[in-house]
Amino acid sequence: METIPETKTSPTTGMTAHLAGLGLAPDDEANRTLADNVHPSSWTNPEPAPRYHLVVVGAGTAGLVAAAGAAGLGARVALVERHLMGGDCLNVGCVPSKAIIRSGRAAADILEAPRFGVTAGGAPQVDFGAVMSRMRRIRARVSPNDSVERFAGHYGVDVFLGAGRFTGPRSLEVDGARLRFSRAVIATGARPVMPPIPGLAAAGTLTNETVFNLTELPERLAVIGGGPIGCELAQTFARLGSRVTLVERSDQFLPREDRDAALVLQAAMERDGVRILLSSNVVRVEAGNGPKVLHVLVDGVSGTVETDAILVGVGRAPNVEGLGLGDAGVAYGPEGVRVDDHLRTSNRRIFAAGDVCLPFKFTHTADAAARAVIQNAFFGFAGRKRVSRMVVPWCTYTDPEIAHVGLNERMATEAGVAIDTYLVPMDEVDRALAEGDSDGFLKVHTRRGKDTIVGATLVSRHAGETLSELTLAMEAGVGLGRLASVIHPYPTQAEAIRKAADAFNRTRLTPRSARLLRAVISLHR
Repeated sequence: METIPETKTSPTTGMTAHLAGLGLAPDDEANRTLADNVHPSSWTNPEPAPRYHLVVVGAGTAGLVAAAGAAGLGARVALVERHLMGGDCLNVGCVPSKAIIRSGRAAADILEAPRFGVTAGGAPQVDFGAVMSRMRRIRARVSPNDSVERFAGHYGVDVFLGAGRFTGPRSLEVDGARLRFSRAVIATGARPVMPPIPGLAAAGTLTNETVFNLTELPERLAVIGGGPIGCELAQTFARLGSRVTLVERSDQFLPREDRDAALVLQAAMERDGVRILLSSNVVRVEAGNGPKVLHVLVDGVSGTVETDAILVGVGRAPNVEGLGLGDAGVAYGPEGVRVDDHLRTSNRRIFAAGDVCLPFKFTHTADAAARAVIQNAFFGFAGRKRVSRMVVPWCTYTDPEIAHVGLNERMATEAGVAIDTYLVPMDEVDRALAEGDSDGFLKVHTRRGKDTIVGATLVSRHAGETLSELTLAMEAGVGLGRLASVIHPYPTQAEAIRKAADAFNRTRLTPRSARLLRAVISLHR
């Protein structure tokens, strides 16, 4: 059972101002606990050491992993953070979004209960304030893992709260203190992109950095952008009771995903009440005393969408401004800090990791990159880690989830890789049928004529949990055929993987081998 203390509100003027400066609202016990952990107002920066083995700029996932890893190996480490320790993942990304996604799923389960033979007494009653309070309590409960106290006390890292700026190729200044280093890591992350739509900024918008401050549910919500953030929050707010319209300029949301996967999710989101406008552009926004009005071109036809709130989720821009990268001899551009395959910048003593330099802006990719940086910065003589060799899975946490690793069919075509595809509809998986989760599918792609797995897409409620078996197989060079011999507990949705492996093995049964097998079996009559 969940044991998260109830949130109590007893604001104090000083703490209220501190929370406001950090962009945290409302002023309640959970947010005060969060701030005390990840940016305490009472913190005094330490006296800098004469020189650090490693200075890390940015305390999101990549920065925290790099700092903890290096300190654990005995290095003298400084960690610089201008905003909130934990970065997007803890504060405005993974943790809060998954908490409210779970609340939305609870509401959807009540609505779907009759098809399982259960009567729940009508439509669910959503207390949005309680949903968001629970989210803030969970976030506060997780925050000690990323806290100043933990990194300073447990790991022995010198934590500096303030804006860091490079003053030369081997030095950085923060809050008037100069930090000299042998190596440095830039891990400053990314921020939401605001599209240049006339009237949008004046109308007031939400992004992933502000949406989790809400305490009242918008009656109507317009979501601009059909990427992972837009889809996850559009579906969740619809389940919590908002009338949601999602506007996506391409003819498919989640454009990096398999089109068939996007179509399954589109049907699910429409069942949840999301109005989806594809091939659509917001040309301007009007806002007065009444509702906000989006003027939209849908397949070239003009229309309007009235809404009470606008959520923008059209992408992320790397945080490279104000870092003094030019003074450090670090090249960068609109795509972020430029790194080689070993995550080294144009200054050979400075590396980068995470969203500030990688195209895949995921927490787990930032974690993996930071681990690679530690090896490459200090132990390169033993072999360097290459970004190009990383097997990167990802998951969009909608319902159903869409989990992906490697290539899909479109990517394979663009890369000139000939593939064979093994498709397992989830309605052929007993556990999926039993759970009413049979709309999705598994696709596994192998090199043409071989069992080498080059990619997979899984669409199901538990896709993110299930995909790792295929990711491990790709990382370890285990072929699809061999997975048929792995004993999977029955019934689980992972049975789809065994079915795909069985399908591959059946392709190896040529007419000649089939005749030989029949001959051998006939000897045992």
